Order: sequence, then structure tokens, then C-alpha cells
Amino acid sequence: MKSILTPLGPKADKDTVRRHNLSLVLRAVRDEGESGEATRAGVAARVGLTRAAVSSLVEQLMDSGFLTESGKTFSGQAGRPGTALKVARTGPAGLGVEINIDYVSVCVVDLAGTGRVRQTEHLDNRGAPAGEVLARAAAIAARTLDSAREQELRPVGAALALPGLVSGGAVRQAPNLGWNEVPAQDLFADALAALRPGQGVLPVASENEANLAALAELWFGGLGDVRSFLYLTGEIGVGGALVLGGELLRGAHGFAGEIGHVVVDPEGPECRCGSRGCLEQYAGQTALLRAAGIEGAGGGAGVLELERRARAGDRHAVAAIAEAGRMLGRVVSGAVNLVDPDAVVLGGIYRGLMPWLSPPADEELTGRVVSGLWSPGSGRLRASSVAGDAARGAAALVVQDVLDDPVAYAEPSGG
Repeated sequence: MKSILTPLGPKADKDTVRRHNLSLVLRAVRDEGESGEATRAGVAARVGLTRAAVSSLVEQLMDSGFLTESGKTFSGQAGRPGTALKVARTGPAGLGVEINIDYVSVCVVDLAGTGRVRQTEHLDNRGAPAGEVLARAAAIAARTLDSAREQELRPVGAALALPGLVSGGAVRQAPNLGWNEVPAQDLFADALAALRPGQGVLPVASENEANLAALAELWFGGLGDVRSFLYLTGEIGVGGALVLGGELLRGAHGFAGEIGHVVVDPEGPECRCGSRGCLEQYAGQTALLRAAGIEGAGGGAGVLELERRARAGDRHAVAAIAEAGRMLGRVVSGAVNLVDPDAVVLGGIYRGLMPWLSPPADEELTGRVVSGLWSPGSGRLRASSVAGDAARGAAALVVQDVLDDPVAYAEPSGG
């Protein structure tokens, strides 16, 4: 039997190796800066290069505007004190744009992952033509870019966070927006370019919004050592994402995580996706407000009113949230049995509803997860951090590209 050989890539040349090492050093400085101060010696020890090699790489990164240094830092050991290295607060950055059912949120994140600019507008995007929604988002993004420039930040790319099935730059289906086969990436890029004549075309990527919220939770949230988790975000619909071993699971076609359309009851209410009895018909924002008897207060105002009534002990509000929690726990228990995550993280509107949502969801998980590792109060079911939002995750996705290959994003000569 003839053996099948995997084709080998080209041999790495000196330039390729140096670009790789520049990324290693930049990431090491960024990571060490989160917990203390980075020095050349500390970075050399972390990445396994000589101090002389690291010093050369640091100088190039400083000349290109990716790193800065300041003051002296003392390690308590013999030898000269080193200078403290930090990623620059100016220069390359990422632009994230979340387009949801009832709002658009845009943010800029710098190389350290810090959110530097944020603009959010509450808009009812249901029923509006996709081109119109994307043009409005582009207008907000253009204003955000102007604010970033005032802080000497240079976003090098944009990423769209979209509520639906996203593949190849297009929204294949977004039932709550009424979008089908919408080339969102191109429409947004064209609208943004038209608003910024003579400023160059900003590269645009796109991803499902729950996936990007999960990545923001992974990168910026309070998960500690947890690297495998199921993330659910409650909005008008219910989005989901799965992170395993620190990597986002996208599935064969990029559609993994659509937990909001898992069927709870095939005879249940009709869903916008065309099925019946989907989870979001029991645990989505619209379903929650209807069950609590809150009419005419959509979006954030309705959710705030739901929280207010629950805190006041209103039995309809408490019962509505508890039923949503039971349905969430029932569906999530199946996912936990299937993929065995360390935690389930609830974001979006669920974060504020956790005092009433968590106990019934925990009870369902305890009774249905076969491993026996899930019990009420175990901490495995937790609220997302305030840092874990899709716009920030989208912006950080761009920053990850910069960290992977800083040379590709250096300021052009004379730019």
C-alpha cells in the first residue's frame, strides 16, 4: 500500500524566523505587562531567546511604534536594572462593530487589549433593509475612527459581529433581522470607504456575534484557568459559542453554536427560523418580557423593567425568569453532556438576571448532567464579565492579527 505523504511547506528563511520572533517578543511584553513589568531579561527567559537577540527585536518593535520603554525596574537580583517595556498606547489598533437587533456598538481596542473608544446607538434594525442598517453602522464606525485618530490610534482593520449564520463574509441567515444571503462584509466596507474618501480602504472581517463575545470573555474576562466553556448570550434571540482548550469551535461551515434554535418542544411557538418551540421562544428577550407581562417596553428599557420587578418580588417577573432558566438548563445540559466544558457562561441580558435565572438552570444541570460534576453553587454556571462583549471581541480579533505579524502592520514609510 502506497503511503500518503503530507506536503511540506517551504523552509523558513531568516526573514520568516525574525518575523515569528518579533511576534513572540511583542506577545510576551503584552502578557507580562498585564501582571507586572516586562524587561528584556524577563522576555528572553520567557521566549527562550538570548538577551542580545531580544534586545535587537525590541529595538525594531520600538522603532516601528509597537513598544515603549520607561524608567528602571529592579528584579532584586545582581546586575544592572532593566528598563520597563510596555506595548504602545498609540499606533496600530482594532475596530469592532457589533450589529444587533436593537443597537449598534462600535469600539476601538489598542494593542494591550484596552478599550479606548466606544460609541453605541440604540436602533431598531428589524425590518430595515440590510444595506441601510450596515450604512448606519458604517457612519457610527467613521465617527469612532475620528475619535481614535485624536488619541493617535491607527485602526488597521475592522471586524463585524453579526447575529446569525456568518460564512465567507456573508450573513447566510439572521432570522431576527430578516436577513438572508446578505453580503454584509462588502456592504459595510463600501459604505465605510465612501464616508472616508482618500483615507484608504480598511480591511473588514466578519464573525458571529456570540463567537466574538465568547472570545472577549476568554481574553478579557474573569475565567482564570478555564479554557473550555460554553457561552450563551441572551438578546432578542439566544446565541451560543463553544471554546475548547482556548480555541473557538466553528464547525465544518462556521455555524457551530446555534443553541437558540435547539428545539425544546416541537409543538411550541413558531420561531422566526421556520421551526417551532426553539429555545429562544422560551428564553429570548421577547419571550421573557411577554411572559412577565411587560408590554411596549422593548430593548434595554424592557429588560431593566424586568430586573426592577424581579428585585421587587413581582411574581410574574420572577416566574418568567425562572421558566427561562429551566429551559436554558434543560438545553445546556445536553450540550454539557456532549462536549464536557469546565463552565457555562451566561452573557447579554442574562448577566443581570442571574439571581433568579441561575437556581432553576443549576437545578436542571445538576439533574441532567451525567458526569456528576455539576451541582448547585459549584461555580460552573456563571455570569459573564462586563468585559465580554462582542464589539470588544471583534476589535481584539483584529489586534490578534497584529500580534501575530507586527511587521505587516508597521507604519508605512512617510505615513
